[in-house]
Amino acid sequence: MADENLEQIIDMPEQSDMINDARTQARYAVEHFKVESQISNYIKKFFDEKYGPNWHCVVGKHFNSYSSYESKRYMFFYEGQMAILLYKMG
Repeated sequence: MADENLEQIIDMPEQSDMINDARTQARYAVEHFKVESQISNYIKKFFDEKYGPNWHCVVGKHFNSYSSYESKRYMFFYEGQMAILLYKMG
């Protein structure tokens, strides 16, 4: 179960399916894969197929990021203790 006190940053259209898709696919991936690279690969491929190419996904318990992204195509959130950064650029 996600801790509501953990930070989340969302820059995605509120009326689109993207936010729900990100959370749903992240939950599935964290439950079914044990390796962080497999989790990020699963989420990235889902978003590339549904929303077009050039999505990037970083997954882990400890990481820093400084990146550029397309407007309304960024989400940082937690699924359990796993931090997930999902954004589109390119």
